[in-house]
Amino acid sequence: MTTTVSFAVDSPAGRHVVGVTYERSGSGDPLVLLHGIGHHHQAWEPVLRILAAERDVIAVDLPGFGASPALPDGLAYDVRTMVPVLGSFFDTLGLVRPHVAGNSLGGLLALELGREKLVRSVTALSPAGFWTPSERRYAFGVLRAMRGAALAMPMPLIERLSKSAPGRTALTSTIYARPGRRSPDAVVAETVALRTATGFHQTLTAGLSVAFTDDVPDVPVTVAWGTKDRLLLRRQGIRAKQIIPGARLVRLPSCGHVPMNDDPAAVARVILDTSR
Repeated sequence: MTTTVSFAVDSPAGRHVVGVTYERSGSGDPLVLLHGIGHHHQAWEPVLRILAAERDVIAVDLPGFGASPALPDGLAYDVRTMVPVLGSFFDTLGLVRPHVAGNSLGGLLALELGREKLVRSVTALSPAGFWTPSERRYAFGVLRAMRGAALAMPMPLIERLSKSAPGRTALTSTIYARPGRRSPDAVVAETVALRTATGFHQTLTAGLSVAFTDDVPDVPVTVAWGTKDRLLLRRQGIRAKQIIPGARLVRLPSCGHVPMNDDPAAVARVILDTSR
């Protein structure tokens, strides 16, 4: 069951009320899960049951994505806004330095939360921000094409494609190495999430100036990269290790950009090992 909470966030433009939708399950130390651009918290469904056996898991829809409302006017979809927003979300739920795992955009935010000492550990799965300018242009071009295709396809076509493995491959092979494993309902839901993501354009625009260049000291960090990531190429993981020398760098064999679906057991193990 999902829940939406609202809380105040201060910015140079004044005080704003932000809403965040999340799903919570399990028991143990709190673990917050952050998805990538254009996605929603259901991206984590393949690993939720495994993680919830040992952790109090909070899977978040970032503002402007999934079921979370868009950010109020005056708040930008950038790191300087999102880190305080997530910090306020933690305070609202009574989470004191939870563990955090993030994928893509969520991985970048998880690392920034670690750098600000707002979390106890960070697991970043193919995090954004370790690209060269040409790699960023490529990734953003792919993301824009995915969004354009999702907007252009009528819903009956999306639903028809989702019912076959080749159709699911056509819809999601950019982010999954094993798209046939996704259920038809999941593929339809995430295509709709991409279509309706009110924060997509602003987040992508903010990403034009993103480059992660600072260490994350004194916080356990794991950076994991799928060997078949077609969006953020795996050599970016080497750069992440150079910038965050204390991080553990893990290969996820035969996994794509969103590895939770491709190998749930391996991804859950990486997250749990880091949060231990």
